[in-house]
Amino acid sequence: MSSTNIIHYGGCHCGQIRFKVIAPSAVIVFDCNCSICTKKQNRHFIVPSTDFTLLQGKNHLTTYTFGTNQAKHQFCKTCGVQSFYIPRSNPDGIGVMPHCIDQGTVQEVITKTFNGQQWEESMGKFPEIKKFSQHPSTSDME
Repeated sequence: MSSTNIIHYGGCHCGQIRFKVIAPSAVIVFDCNCSICTKKQNRHFIVPSTDFTLLQGKNHLTTYTFGTNQAKHQFCKTCGVQSFYIPRSNPDGIGVMPHCIDQGTVQEVITKTFNGQQWEESMGKFPEIKKFSQHPSTSDME
């Protein structure tokens, strides 16, 4: 599996929200069972916020928070689709829904389970989740 990043484009259902994201063609998707992720069937891959660009629709976004108010769940005001959000686990990153990427660039989806019902315990067992919103250091690239 190649870790080479490519440019993906995506958006919401009605087309008001459009974005560009730099990520591999094989994405690691987190399937979380916390209360909101279960209700919305939120499966997402995480990228550094610098690898995400909102191309259009900023004024069409609405944000929902709850609990710790750390996660920023953003939805299109017109069609209600959540194409991306700021996850609690990675406030310096963006969680992107692979099903909102335009067809053709995501070649493989690798799913990992995250037990969001026991969030603190899960973060302790899976601290490497933080790396998904970080760029590799130059020493890691050698």
